[in-house]
Amino acid sequence: MAEVLTLGYTQEDLIKGCVAGRRDAQEVLYRYYSPKMFGICLRYANNYHSGEDILQEGFIKVFNNIDKFRGDGSFEGWIKRIFINTAIEHYRKSTNHTGHSELEKASFRQIDEVAVENLATQDLLKLIQKLSSGYRTIFNLYIIEGFTHKEIAEKLNISEGTSKSQLARARAILQKMIKNLE
Repeated sequence: MAEVLTLGYTQEDLIKGCVAGRRDAQEVLYRYYSPKMFGICLRYANNYHSGEDILQEGFIKVFNNIDKFRGDGSFEGWIKRIFINTAIEHYRKSTNHTGHSELEKASFRQIDEVAVENLATQDLLKLIQKLSSGYRTIFNLYIIEGFTHKEIAEKLNISEGTSKSQLARARAILQKMIKNLE
């Protein structure tokens, strides 16, 4: 028996309806997935409005390509991948990569786990949002999305060393911000 997502629609119903171009199915899919996807957009965006732009671009891509969903993995995972890639494209368009520096021996201590536990998720996301777009993007891709430095380097057209150094710097900055909150 297919799981009913919302308003009596199953995931299969939504996909078929969207492939057929039915506005009701598109609206239900949007309402169901937009809160989760907007969270992803905000993690990568410089501000709320950029997050909205990424959300809109992402859903346009979802609706234009929904017929390509093969059903091999989870539908939500497929949508999430589109939004991450859209956020990366947005980052590439808005960022000049010549400013990346290779820090060969970037040293940092691990973020104090006790301090992190005392922070609410929303507070931590606000701190991550304060990182520069380069640091924030690499932090999100590595820590939250689970990409390797090699994958990040390929996606962002940077070296693996730059990815590693940017992550190290992002962690150090977050650690300092968390310490300042205590």
